[in-house]
Amino acid sequence: MSPFWSYARRMLRRRRSLALAGVMAVVSASGLGAGLLSLPPILNNVIGDRQATLRELAGDSPVPLPPALVRALPDEPFASVVWIIVGLFALSLLGATANFLHQYLSLTVAASTVADLRRAVFRHALRLPLLRVAGSASDLVSRMLTDTEIILAGFVAITSKAAAQIARGAVALVVAFLIDWRLALASLIAAPVLFTVIRKLGKRIRRAYRGAMESKASLMGVASESLTGIRVIKVYHAERAALGRFTRHNRRALKQELRARTARALSSPVVELVSIVVVGAIVIVSTRFILEGHLSPGQFMGALVSLGVAGAQLKPLTRIVQELQAADSAAARLDEVLGSEADDARRARDRLPALPRHAESLRFDGVRLRYPGATHEALAGVDLEIPFGSTTAFVGPNGSGKTTLLSLVPRLFEPTAGAVVLDGRDVAGGDLRSLRRQIGVVTQDVVLFSGTVHENIALGRPGVSREAVVAAAKKARAHEFIERLADGYDAVLGEGGVSLSGGQRQRVSIARAILRDPAILILDEATSMIDVESERRIGEALEEFGRGRTCLIVAHRLATVIGADRIVVMDAGRVVDAGAHEELLGRCELYRRLASTQLASAGAEGEGAAGVRTRPASGEAARA
Repeated sequence: MSPFWSYARRMLRRRRSLALAGVMAVVSASGLGAGLLSLPPILNNVIGDRQATLRELAGDSPVPLPPALVRALPDEPFASVVWIIVGLFALSLLGATANFLHQYLSLTVAASTVADLRRAVFRHALRLPLLRVAGSASDLVSRMLTDTEIILAGFVAITSKAAAQIARGAVALVVAFLIDWRLALASLIAAPVLFTVIRKLGKRIRRAYRGAMESKASLMGVASESLTGIRVIKVYHAERAALGRFTRHNRRALKQELRARTARALSSPVVELVSIVVVGAIVIVSTRFILEGHLSPGQFMGALVSLGVAGAQLKPLTRIVQELQAADSAAARLDEVLGSEADDARRARDRLPALPRHAESLRFDGVRLRYPGATHEALAGVDLEIPFGSTTAFVGPNGSGKTTLLSLVPRLFEPTAGAVVLDGRDVAGGDLRSLRRQIGVVTQDVVLFSGTVHENIALGRPGVSREAVVAAAKKARAHEFIERLADGYDAVLGEGGVSLSGGQRQRVSIARAILRDPAILILDEATSMIDVESERRIGEALEEFGRGRTCLIVAHRLATVIGADRIVVMDAGRVVDAGAHEELLGRCELYRRLASTQLASAGAEGEGAAGVRTRPASGEAARA
């Protein structure tokens, strides 16, 4: 089964609405059929030699009618035509009502199913490994939004357009057979030709649409990247370069779109040409039958109109096939996302046990990690043990693997070799949610979402009380500025929290971590981009909150480093040395170089950026 039809089966979850929509399509088509059946008698009355009344026509009906009903019908030709026209109007009104209900129900089913599918894709994307998401966020967004819209068009095509048109076309064809089976059978010679044309063109359209959707995803990434970094573009006067980059990707997307133009443009003229040939053949055969007395003019016109209606209803099927081919390509792209294993898939599959709250030690055993496509390892055999309740600072040149190593603790990445062991248990063998519940993370790049201050602090804990949020904000030294906002904790923050300063955003992030009451606190360059006053206040908050927790700190502030229980020096994915500040100054050349450049540049005095149990620098450290 193709991806599109596997997703289309999801519509069966709404069987009642789908079945009722089908019934309405049949009712609408039946009204059309009744109208077409009444056409020959009307035409015979108008252009025929014998003007039969409606009572006479009812008496000659192949289906016996109640005598009382036959006597109630008019016995005069003109009145009979009027009655038939009124009946046709009533049937048309009934058919229009049924058609509305069919469209209403089928569109509801299609839109609701796509909304469920979109949610399922987003839910799965949230659970994908970080490496899968981080490098292709715009592509995932394109698949969730653009591709699902194409799938929606496919669902509408089969539930609304195709169902109604096939029902009406089939009824019209049946009426044509009832009027004269020979003419109807002759019209079917076009079916194999049309099927072959649609099939050939459909394959070409499907391939072209797949390339077009991939190009549009790339285009969306370029546009999103440029608009996100609009400040840098404006400051560096790089508008022309950004426009040129967008234009190149836009041209590629256009090229892929135009690949399908020939197939799409050919389908309608080919169908029309075949239809004209068939109509011409039917007229020739009918003329012979009429001249020989085997067919009346009314029957000929009725059959011809019925076949014309059938053809008019079935002709748009070529466009529907095009929509289905495009939807199949979009469904295949969604399949690639839903087919990717989520980072908690094994937990769900194997029902892994919950990890108890951290209380003993955290250990890295021979940990190695290589990013996909990288030529060297980001981590090359790290062995390290960290006691519970201690503060460990990680220093090293850019790209040495500090952030990567700490990302293994909450399992944002999975090591390619080795293990992360928490209190003697490999975290990979435990429940992922139970692990992340006991970890708080504060990073340099604070992520705030559109919503209230309360919602941002309570992220991941939607049912938490206002009192708990306020208490966390007070510990993070954020309560004072939050109270000064127009609506306090109910103040709505824009995307990224742009209405707050850097220090304020950082304190909201720390309040979020405090609210979790984590056993492990990870601080990754938590205060490297804020002012001195904000740094001081954040340092106080973290010093108070860090007691009794395992604190893992990546920092470039010397005061933070010398205040840690132990300093781990990393380079090229390896642990070069570990120890106290004075020890490392005496024996580690790399640390001395870092202390005299990166670390010392932030200043050695005062409280540390991460502020966790900072100690005064020794005379030697100050000189460094």
